[in-house]
Amino acid sequence: MKLVSREMVEEAGVDVDELLKLLVANASAELTTFYYYTALRVNLTGFDGEALKEIAEDARIEDRNHFEALVPRIYELGGSLPNDMTAFHDISACPPATLPDDPTDTKAIIEVLLKAEQCAVRGYTHVCNVTCGKDHRTYALAQAILNEEIEHEAWFAEFLAYGASGHFRRRRVGESPFVSKFLHIG
Repeated sequence: MKLVSREMVEEAGVDVDELLKLLVANASAELTTFYYYTALRVNLTGFDGEALKEIAEDARIEDRNHFEALVPRIYELGGSLPNDMTAFHDISACPPATLPDDPTDTKAIIEVLLKAEQCAVRGYTHVCNVTCGKDHRTYALAQAILNEEIEHEAWFAEFLAYGASGHFRRRRVGESPFVSKFLHIG
C-alpha cells in the first residue's frame, strides 16, 4: 500500500526516490558530524579552545537533533537507513569533519567546523529548493535545519574574524530553537 503522504509529494512533482537519497545522505552527514565534532570538541583546549568549546558543543548536539528529526521523515516517505554503519558513513552528503594534523591548532579546528557547516547550508538549501511548494513537511523540516546550520556557520565564521555573527548564545546547550518542534525525544 502506498502512503498518501508520499503520493501527494509525488503528485506535486517531486522525485521521492531522489529526495530520499538526499535526506538519507544528509542524515548521514548529521550523524557523522556529531561523531567528528565530538573528537574536535575534546581537542579544544587552552585559552583559545575553551572559548570555543561551548559553541562547538551546541553545534554538535544540534546536529544530533537534526539526525533525529530527519529519520522519521525518511521512513514516512517509504525510505530507510542502511543497515551497515560503514555504508551509512560513506554516503554522507558532506566530507568527514576530521581532526586537523595538528590537534592543538584551534584555528585549524575552527576551519574544519566552518567547512562542515557550509556544506550543510548548501545541502539543506538544495533540499528546500527541491521541496518548496511541493512537499510542505519536508520543506519545513529542511528549512528549520537550514536556519540552525546558518547560525552555526555564522558562529564559526565569527571566531575566524569574518565579522560579527549577530547571533547570541543558546539558553541551553543543544536547544535547537528551529528544529525542536520536529523532535519527539526528551
